[in-house]
Amino acid sequence: MYQYNADDTAFLVERVDQFEKQLNRHLAGDLDAAKFRSLRLRNGLYMELHAHMLRVAIPYGILNTEQLRALADVADKYDRGFGHFTTRQNIQYNWIELPEIANLLRDLSAVGLHAIQTSGKAMRNITADPFSGLTKDEVEDARPYCELIRRWFNIHPEFSWLPGKFKIAINGAKLDETALQIHDLGLNIVYNEANELGFAVYVGGGLGAAPMVAPEITPFVAAEDIISYLESVLRVYNLKGRRDNLKRLRIKFMVREHGAVEFGRMVDEDWQQTKNNPELKLNMDELAKLKKDFALPIEPVDLAGFTDTVDFNYSIWKRSEEHTSELQSQAYLVCRLLLEKKKKKKIQTHNNSAQ
Repeated sequence: MYQYNADDTAFLVERVDQFEKQLNRHLAGDLDAAKFRSLRLRNGLYMELHAHMLRVAIPYGILNTEQLRALADVADKYDRGFGHFTTRQNIQYNWIELPEIANLLRDLSAVGLHAIQTSGKAMRNITADPFSGLTKDEVEDARPYCELIRRWFNIHPEFSWLPGKFKIAINGAKLDETALQIHDLGLNIVYNEANELGFAVYVGGGLGAAPMVAPEITPFVAAEDIISYLESVLRVYNLKGRRDNLKRLRIKFMVREHGAVEFGRMVDEDWQQTKNNPELKLNMDELAKLKKDFALPIEPVDLAGFTDTVDFNYSIWKRSEEHTSELQSQAYLVCRLLLEKKKKKKIQTHNNSAQ
């Protein structure tokens, strides 16, 4: 998984310190609720009926044991012992005391977790197949691309307050496990006829009261050009998306109104102005570094003297939950979370098993 460097850590600390000052101004009455709203939403904090809810990102669906234990400790220390895992690779805490938010975020930042842009009208956390890097016949591991795109668009000044929230999924496997066509924007990693790596781009998906499957607006954008292309998608949406109707804020309504072909034309027209800008090219050197960061730390296992015991229930579970990895002679297993709010004790149990 991606390891935060000194700059990443310093940014998280600075962000928490900044939000703590804003929070203190609000608690002192110097910043009213309306002005504080946009600030708290940019930091994953919602005001619900009886308490505040904080949504924390789980980048690309991956946690190490230290992070999972920290999430359990947050549930115990700041909530009522519960955490709610979501379908888009977050965890939510629903009983947070407002004065404790900064301390909570500081505890998370110590293990490389945050709540930046997990709410509000901005690009949310980017989701990927949690089995990225493991899936057999994978085209490419999506996670390094997720990380580079996240870095570019998090707190991007031009796209920090879009007409509506904006959710992205990136898939690198032949079988799409991310459901990318129900996202505002989905990227599918592909090779073109010249054997060049790039992305098929889908825009305008969504669920809710007006579900829509995202249409493909272009079958191929070269990997090095994806940042400039995504900027054009967001710029067209930012400038021409609906802001006058709360029920029509999402990009799917814009795509439905104009049609996929016309929306794609508008994006391409904008893209021609920026696609050759060298500052908007994907940093291939950094991509290579990230691929090393995301490489799985799996070492060969010595099975000398190992004898497998026969257990009927275990055999059924193994047949269902063991999956062949792209790594020769390796496999991975699935332990499923029940669809319920997870108590600290249960989170710790899963953590101990993983460890």
